[in-house]
Amino acid sequence: MDSLRTATTQFGFDLFKELQTSKDGNVFFSPLGISTAIGMLLLGSQGATASELQKIFHSEQETESSSIKAHEKEVEKTEEIHHQFQKFLTKISQLPNDYELNIANRLFGEKTYLFLQKYLDYVEKYYHASLEPVDFLNAADESRKKINSWVESQTNEKIKDLFPVGSFNGSTKLVLINTVYFKGQWDREFQKENTREEEFWLNKSTSKPVQMMAQCHSFDFKLLEDLQAKIVGIPYSNNDLSMFVLLPNDIDGLDKSPEKLIEWTRPEHMEERKVDLRLPRFQVEESYDLEPVLKVMGLRQAFEPGADFSGLCARSGLHAQTFLHRAFLAVTEDGAQATAGTGIGHTVSSAAGCERVHCHHPFLFFIRHRASSNVLFFGRFSSP
Repeated sequence: MDSLRTATTQFGFDLFKELQTSKDGNVFFSPLGISTAIGMLLLGSQGATASELQKIFHSEQETESSSIKAHEKEVEKTEEIHHQFQKFLTKISQLPNDYELNIANRLFGEKTYLFLQKYLDYVEKYYHASLEPVDFLNAADESRKKINSWVESQTNEKIKDLFPVGSFNGSTKLVLINTVYFKGQWDREFQKENTREEEFWLNKSTSKPVQMMAQCHSFDFKLLEDLQAKIVGIPYSNNDLSMFVLLPNDIDGLDKSPEKLIEWTRPEHMEERKVDLRLPRFQVEESYDLEPVLKVMGLRQAFEPGADFSGLCARSGLHAQTFLHRAFLAVTEDGAQATAGTGIGHTVSSAAGCERVHCHHPFLFFIRHRASSNVLFFGRFSSP
């Protein structure tokens, strides 16, 4: 699944660049989750719309060809992408019970539209998703409540009332939603008695108190001298997933763009070192209307009246109206969601020769699936 991993990883970095410029504070999303949603659109698209969506998954070098069979090769590559999504989503669904990991996709379509059965069959097969008919024409608000209820059920009731009153009307034809929920246990838990209140520096002049977890243990580690930063890998239970944290030496060091972050964290590039790790207990929940962001990134056809979704619907004029992504993550001593109670002020002593990674200022983090090397989640934590 190298091509899928490469494509979604690059897409994730490009999307992160856009999201971090459009908002201050924390950024958190699932490159893989959003890519699956785009894959669903691609599955039902034709012509110029399909060509534009394909650019997410293929580089120009891959798609350009002077051969008379260029189009056939492009179709083959696109079909392979759908198959890779199918394999990956199946693997994710089979992770052990140590995790709660839910990547959910759903299309809500106006019931008077004739969606093609072939498309419905394929979107279920490849993306574990379905298109649910709703009555936007006569019952837009009831449809809104139905969609909100689905989102709530997919996120363990963490995301409620996602769409406010007035979000939809009689002209709404299609709503595409991607939700991501994750809850996991660390392979080695942080002891709660070692958690204490410390300052987290948003910048060189402003700080906020956080509950700082601590442990000294062996982790995958890499020192980036050129970037003036450190990377540490923190495995979840069974080592199926790991969180990687990139901490710059300077408080404002995230201004530098770590383009090679995924490359740096390959197993062959990291070494096991004893690390004095301090990581804040934190929770992030972010929501994005991705339509304007994706348009900036070059995906315009799918959201315009002239979009070609003839592989999805027999009628003309269908285009995606809403593309919403919501992601939630809680990081605590055991890796699970935050609970009441705080450890009293004890600390962990650093052993000699121990690498010091104290995350008391903005850092990047991502969670990667070990077997496939796919990045499930990517984020910037800069505001408790």
